Amino acid sequence: MKLVSDWHIHSRNSCDCASTNSGVRLAELVREAQSKGIRDFGVTDHVHTAYSLCDIARSRAEFLSCDPPRHFHFGVEVSCMSQWEFDEIATGRHGNPVYGLREGGPAGCELAIAITPEDIRNHQIEYVVAGTHWPMYVPLERDPVIRDYHRQNMFLVRHPLVDIVAHPWWWMGHWKDDNGDFHGDPWFGDFRVIPRSMHNEFAAAAIECNTAVEINISANLLNPHYPEAFVRRYLEYLAELQSQGVRLSIGSDSHASHYDIDFERAAKLLESAGIADEFWRLEPRTGSLLTSRTQI
Repeated sequence: MKLVSDWHIHSRNSCDCASTNSGVRLAELVREAQSKGIRDFGVTDHVHTAYSLCDIARSRAEFLSCDPPRHFHFGVEVSCMSQWEFDEIATGRHGNPVYGLREGGPAGCELAIAITPEDIRNHQIEYVVAGTHWPMYVPLERDPVIRDYHRQNMFLVRHPLVDIVAHPWWWMGHWKDDNGDFHGDPWFGDFRVIPRSMHNEFAAAAIECNTAVEINISANLLNPHYPEAFVRRYLEYLAELQSQGVRLSIGSDSHASHYDIDFERAAKLLESAGIADEFWRLEPRTGSLLTSRTQI
């Protein structure tokens, strides 16, 4: 297997790269992707709250300035957020909360994302990747976090603006050791603590809504802080999704100043799990940089 697509890449314009200018320049990304044999790919800078939309405008301007080839596309990565936070932020009492508030809201809150059909038209967004990035006001205990992450994943997979659910069951922060490694909770000691019924419900929704599910290379498969046993179980989970008819997509989740991703190692891992090379992709643009997606 040779991986030839990548639908999750961050540039220097992304909110987590812009402050340090550590992300890739888009003209360099095009050259480096082509040198690695990546034929179909897209930039997807972060949108957590409406405060991120200025980053997307900057990213779009740079995208256009690099004379993008037909196989290079413009997307975004949105976070699952809460409507309570959006309403709080709209009051103007919270400064510049690019990442949201992250605390203080009600458990079981109404979930939301920070883009609208109008944003998609205005910024000419061709596709939307959406991920669960943190728990929503639940205790940092294994079972509440699992239930909350499943709830967020289900919201995203059913959302009409979402094309790809990013890195399901990715985790960072709490429960890491002094070296940044994860060993036990919430699901690194045994991925089977997540009920199979959740996986089946998620798969059924992905098929029903025609939403792809991401194979994330950097955040999950090649994450040096995750145990090898977890990665094996996670590959089995991805293979099971595909066997049920879920369309998988490839995402490097690159945040670096150079596009240095070990696609060969990732491909070998996917082959070892029996995952077939039938991945989601966008068709090359024909003529105009405006696509059918921008006609929402």
